[in-house]
Amino acid sequence: MSDQKSLDHIRNFSIVAHIDHGKSTLADRLIQQCGAVEDRAMKEQLLDSMDIERERGITIKSQTVRLNFTAKDGKTYQLNLMDTPGHVDFAYEVSRSLAACEGSLLVVDASQGVEAQTLANVYKAMENDHELIPVLNKIDLPAAEPDRIRAQIEDIIGIDAGNAILTSAKTGVGIQEVLERIVTDLPAPKGDPEAPLKALLVDSWYDSYLGVMILVRVFDGILKKGQKIEMMAAGAKYQVEQVGYFKPERIATESIGPGEIGFITAGIKHVADCNVGDTITEEKRKAATPLKGFKPSIPVVFCGLFPTDAADFDDLRDSLGKLRLNDASFSFEAESSAALGLGFRCGFLGLLHLEIIQERLEREYNLDLITTAPSVIYKIDLTNGNKLELHNPADFPDVVKIKEIYEPWIKATILVPDDYLGGVLSLCTDRRGEQVDLTYVGSRAMVVYNLPLSEIVFDFYDRLKSLSKGYAGFDYEVTDYRPGDLVKVSILVNAEPVDALSYIAHRSQSETRARAMCARLKDLIPRQLFKIPIQAAIGGKFIARETISAMRKDVTSKCYGGDISRKKKLLEKQKKGKKKMRQFGNVDIPQSAFIEALKTGGD
Repeated sequence: MSDQKSLDHIRNFSIVAHIDHGKSTLADRLIQQCGAVEDRAMKEQLLDSMDIERERGITIKSQTVRLNFTAKDGKTYQLNLMDTPGHVDFAYEVSRSLAACEGSLLVVDASQGVEAQTLANVYKAMENDHELIPVLNKIDLPAAEPDRIRAQIEDIIGIDAGNAILTSAKTGVGIQEVLERIVTDLPAPKGDPEAPLKALLVDSWYDSYLGVMILVRVFDGILKKGQKIEMMAAGAKYQVEQVGYFKPERIATESIGPGEIGFITAGIKHVADCNVGDTITEEKRKAATPLKGFKPSIPVVFCGLFPTDAADFDDLRDSLGKLRLNDASFSFEAESSAALGLGFRCGFLGLLHLEIIQERLEREYNLDLITTAPSVIYKIDLTNGNKLELHNPADFPDVVKIKEIYEPWIKATILVPDDYLGGVLSLCTDRRGEQVDLTYVGSRAMVVYNLPLSEIVFDFYDRLKSLSKGYAGFDYEVTDYRPGDLVKVSILVNAEPVDALSYIAHRSQSETRARAMCARLKDLIPRQLFKIPIQAAIGGKFIARETISAMRKDVTSKCYGGDISRKKKLLEKQKKGKKKMRQFGNVDIPQSAFIEALKTGGD
């Protein structure tokens, strides 16, 4: 790349939308239209490379692809497309992709209209000064109402949708127009190839053959093979071994210049050197200032991950390191538990994020894992004036030392059809919610609630979806910490506390949850030769109890008739034996019981 004239032929854009509005299908059609992939190699959700994405039908990782498109004016343009996730738990992926582009296609379902996550992603694009092209997708559906949705986009988002493109990514209608509009409406990137190298580290992942691979967007200078580079934040120095781009398969090239998006490998051994959002520059000719980068993501949900087999601990540590490289939005640190041994305390952006990471560890690294109950971060003021952040209920301090406990609250925006509004309002009220706003957008209500994050963590999203038959959209942001009447509920099995099952709850709901947990454990723990009490306690006070009855051996079966005192003697002896067993006997809770009890901990 040698001048701004060449830059005029580049367009970097991403696709933003709510879940299921057709981002990945639109990306497929654009790739097909540009002939980047032969028809025989084409498949649905081409950019969703992970099996788990294809099975669930959602995008988890942002993917990039370079397309060559010849426009009406006869010129050939290089289009760099970034497909982004739509789910709230992967919002961090979206913000990273947007920072590498100058414009966005705003995809809205022509039958469902603007949803909660559409709004969240549009605001992110606006923060990055993006030029937006509204695209109304799924116009082939009988329920499509393009005129109503155009008006809705103008009302809610406040951008002109009069010239929104009508498309059907499924049938291919309007795809050519989308490509022409990308060329005419989106700005070309700016950059100086003569300036010192300045490239943004957008993403990184681990390849078993090449080691760490890095996705970069070059802003200034040229990134070429054999060059000595430095990561500005980490201070690590490397020599570039390979440079290339995705089409969508990897294509090696000699260099990439300003405005281009591509990948490099540099024999990077240390995962810690690749901080997403870091600026890459030349070792000899450094850039004066680093790029803005991204705000670090803040985990909101924490849980413990433990290997089923203690010997897998080192494998788990390596696997988490490699996944952390590929997903900068989760964090982990080592912890140990009396019941589960050595493991890691991990932080996630939400429950779906937790589920995906757990599933990727099991699939991609063949690990068997136990996940402890998810919890949020509580802040505690102690009576001695110290402050404490609590990630793990097992570390809950003594009640007499606590002055005040604060829990995180969120501002939730829910878009729901009018028919299901009543159920959604009562769900939010049950979860200690405070209504902030209720407005109407056509036939749909937009409800804004303040809710405690701990009430969302378990099954709120699933309940919301089932109450609204899947039509409700939900987006949230953590706003502040508020004092709450919170208690730690300990679960005891045979009078022994099981720290992996303890949790923190609001006092008003602690008893119902404790009863449900004890009842569930009663069904899950196998019977022994002695009675096993399962109890839930707050401090020294028991609030729930279930008893697993003993298996009974008939010790009097060999007594035929005769004196009753003989039978009594044998039964007495059995009773003493059971008492002794109960004192010294260990109750082994099977791993499956842990998993089941924790899986539905929020019912």
